[in-house]
Amino acid sequence: MIVRNAAVKDVEAIYLLISHYAQFDKMLFRSKAYIFDNLQMYNVAEDGGKVVGCCALQVIWADLAEIKSLAVDEKYQDKGVGKALVEKAVEQAKNLGVKKVFVLTLVPKFFEQYGFKIVEKKTLPMKVWSDCAKCTKQDNCDETAVEKEIKN
Repeated sequence: MIVRNAAVKDVEAIYLLISHYAQFDKMLFRSKAYIFDNLQMYNVAEDGGKVVGCCALQVIWADLAEIKSLAVDEKYQDKGVGKALVEKAVEQAKNLGVKKVFVLTLVPKFFEQYGFKIVEKKTLPMKVWSDCAKCTKQDNCDETAVEKEIKN
């Protein structure tokens, strides 16, 4: 398995992975147009030429970035794909000079394994909430905020 920057050829696979989980309310839907517009934020995990996972890193501010749209093909779960994608995103954040990375997630225990700590959502800056404004669960959010400090 390799983890690499996403390319135009990966958009369909990214879209299908995200859409699969979005239909079960496990993540936010992303249109193909959104993925194309933000392709430079995405990484993919590839196994034998097949995209089996994706993840995006969005810089929010000088000291903060968000890991979002982490999705792994169900056949490849528990095989280190999610871990590799998170590690790649954290490494990218470090290389950019970002001091903290956060995630809004339904599975905080997954991220806690990799040094993330649960934080109050209200401690995150308002800029974070742009996706929340479009979410159907905005008034009844079931996601947990986790954050990791990066040592540069």
